[in-house]
Amino acid sequence: MKFVYSDQYDLHLGDHVFPSQKYRLTKEKLLADGVAKPEDVVAPEPASDEDVALVHHRDYIWKLKNAKLSYAEILRMEVPYSPELVRAVWLSAGGSILAGRRALEESVAANIGGGFHHAFPDHGEGFCVLQDVAIAIRRLQRDGLIERAMTVDLDVHQGNGTAAIFAGDPSVFTFSMHQENNYPYPKPPSSLDINLADGVRDSEYLDLLRESLEKIVPEFAPQIIFYLAGADAYWDDQLGGLRLSREGLEARDRMVFEKAGKIPVVVTLAGGYARKVEDTVGIHANTLRIARDFAG
Repeated sequence: MKFVYSDQYDLHLGDHVFPSQKYRLTKEKLLADGVAKPEDVVAPEPASDEDVALVHHRDYIWKLKNAKLSYAEILRMEVPYSPELVRAVWLSAGGSILAGRRALEESVAANIGGGFHHAFPDHGEGFCVLQDVAIAIRRLQRDGLIERAMTVDLDVHQGNGTAAIFAGDPSVFTFSMHQENNYPYPKPPSSLDINLADGVRDSEYLDLLRESLEKIVPEFAPQIIFYLAGADAYWDDQLGGLRLSREGLEARDRMVFEKAGKIPVVVTLAGGYARKVEDTVGIHANTLRIARDFAG
């Protein structure tokens, strides 16, 4: 199994609630624990502007690359604008494209980054600048490698950008299971949304997930699944209000792969804001360990 990663994913944001160092720390933990060997970690190339334009408006791309975003647009992104940010998000989109190609060849692959599901065609928000998963899906479709894709978004926050980008597109099924009383507001409809009450715990969560996956995966029959494996459903997450344990999150991850069966799966990390960054890193690393187990 290949793990796509770049040191430039880390924006060195310091005390920012978005711990961008988690990407580097997750990669280091995978290597230290023997989950990955150095040769299993592959570097992405930045997505091309043409790839990005499969999803995002060209005027937004131009503003990003030429430092022409307004103050309000930067505030909405909730991460500081810099040339390093632009480089990172183009690399992350390229990373999800590469992980998609690898998954089609080898059944499972991961981008140790990505899952930026709040980005819209014309703006970024909620720490998300480019919607890397949507860009990857569109690139794989354009290249004739797939026709139908599914997103399984288990971040604590609804994937509003994903829902908006693929609205009315029968070739992409968007599934989001998230805390209802949480960002974003409003929540544009996904193909299927499971809106969870505050404080949901492992048993209820897993029952709902099982019921949903057992219905939608065979009915839609995607040729690839992009799994947005947010760590922020964890009980001690600063930006989440669900109560999943580490064991519950592990059961969640296993269930996604079990229900996918022989369908290729791409893992992206999405959110994770635990009070202790090592908890977020541990959750992400465990997701990737399980992914490796299912890759064979």
